[in-house]
Amino acid sequence: MNKIILDKDIGKNIRALRKKKNMKQDEIAAKLQLEGVDISRSTYAKIESGNRNVFAKELIALKRILNCTYEQILEGK
Repeated sequence: MNKIILDKDIGKNIRALRKKKNMKQDEIAAKLQLEGVDISRSTYAKIESGNRNVFAKELIALKRILNCTYEQILEGK
């Protein structure tokens, strides 16, 4: 049975990965900006809360910043 991946699930996974790295939302937003992703802390917070979709460019940058796999972001593995 396939699990439907919801934006809220992805946001929770990203939040957990960020907290595991002991980073704050504004630190992630700053690092995303260094990666060429134009994003504010408040917009990033919307991703974590599941109120905004994460775009491919952001996903790629988050994978690098959080030093994780796509599966950890998308599926929480």
